Amino acid sequence: MTILVNKDTRVLVQGITGREGSSHTLAMLKYGTKIAAGVTPAKAGSDVGGVPVYNTVKQAVDAHPEINSSLILVPAAFNADAVYEALDSDIKLIVDITEHVPVHDSLEFVNYARNRGVTIIGPNCPGLMSPGECKLGIMPGQIFSRGNVGIVSRSGTLTYEIAWVLSKAGLGQSTAVGVGGDPIIGRDTEEIIEMFDGDPGTQSIVVIGEIGGDAEERVAARIKQRGMRKPIVAFIAGRQAPPGKRMGHAGAIVSMGSGAADGKIKAFENVGVRVAELPSEIPTLVNEAMLKALTR
Repeated sequence: MTILVNKDTRVLVQGITGREGSSHTLAMLKYGTKIAAGVTPAKAGSDVGGVPVYNTVKQAVDAHPEINSSLILVPAAFNADAVYEALDSDIKLIVDITEHVPVHDSLEFVNYARNRGVTIIGPNCPGLMSPGECKLGIMPGQIFSRGNVGIVSRSGTLTYEIAWVLSKAGLGQSTAVGVGGDPIIGRDTEEIIEMFDGDPGTQSIVVIGEIGGDAEERVAARIKQRGMRKPIVAFIAGRQAPPGKRMGHAGAIVSMGSGAADGKIKAFENVGVRVAELPSEIPTLVNEAMLKALTR
């Protein structure tokens, strides 16, 4: 099985006629993702790869009631409006790819989504991938393979690298979730591992973290308090990052000793989660963790 997206996912692409929107729509269609419609104001009547385009989300949803998810690929200045339009059209999964979204915008629409029972992934994320079933976002589909390792990551690039080393080692993935690297995001690492822990098709979990924030520490605290059915292996990016310097993502900054890699690594190790020093070590650690879980 998978989490969040599968062969029954029916997608709306907001910003479908833009350069990024059209190219990623065509890539998703090629992968096999079922895209029902797209939205770009003033572009109704056109199409992208055979996908019909509408002026508004409401028009698209009225014409295609099977839509259950939205991929947002619009400029940051219009991102919040696009999210609210999807929320108010009762779409239950929103994947927000857009970078440079103002923090106050994210804070408001993430809270609004939670109050409506809607799952948001992102903003500033690579999206979701359930290999062989659905690619919802900008992840390169060819490096993933179907299997039972769940991936949750704050880093898009590292998601791809680690999925590739897992696939080469014969360890396919159930679902890969890029939660995004902004300070305010929708569903976070802790919430995604909860989903994986309850998924019968996921047998182990890889957490890809990075400096900044306390997402990894909260995962460790959750494991300490309630335990986990599935074994977890982790990788933390940014071990050599200097304090006070942002490294890549807006949320990847060490400040006043908080959010440093060594603290995150120690938190994981204290609850029995092994942390790889290099991405290439992860397949070995996953195999060892699953074997240990079987012999408990």
